[in-house]
Amino acid sequence: MAAVGTGFVLTACGGGSGDDNGGGHGAHASASEATAGAHNAQDVSFAQGMIPHHRQALEMARLADGRASSGAVKDLAARIEKAQDPEIKTMTGWLKSWGEDVPAAGGGMEGMDHSGSGHGGMPGMMGEADMAELEKSSGNAFDTKFLALMVEHHQGAVEMATVEKSKGGYGPAKAMAEDIITAQNAEIGEMNKLLGKGNGESGSKG
Repeated sequence: MAAVGTGFVLTACGGGSGDDNGGGHGAHASASEATAGAHNAQDVSFAQGMIPHHRQALEMARLADGRASSGAVKDLAARIEKAQDPEIKTMTGWLKSWGEDVPAAGGGMEGMDHSGSGHGGMPGMMGEADMAELEKSSGNAFDTKFLALMVEHHQGAVEMATVEKSKGGYGPAKAMAEDIITAQNAEIGEMNKLLGKGNGESGSKG
């Protein structure tokens, strides 16, 4: 009846979600593990999928410098880079600590195919043709293309994060999924407004 470790019993993950690598039920795990919750196969899948997904968003965001004409688009691209780069580092750290493969950083589209879940299987990922077209465009044409593609990309990330939130077992991963859903849904609304879909105004004057 002793209230063992009450300070560590957080509501985040419950005890029953996925203990996929043995070692009891996690009830007597270390304090840090009890706080975070045991990770499960969904957490691994989330990190392995979201890393290349985020990498592509960074690749797209970096194209805005020197191509975008709208200050709002440049600002959005900078915010995407600032938010997603640290998340990639965090998820890479999780995978290493779990002894799982980290998707290869190929720099371009090629490297993503080594991860075991080729980018074709992830919602919202751009194909080679879209990325090439974005790279070749500039000015207003770039702004419109960038916003349209990034809306689709963000929607894919929200979809992946929603699955993690409901099926993941690892507290920090579920918390990151929640942050991705909140932040990227807000940016989708912002981008739709810039595209003139929000309130009829076209904000991409620059």
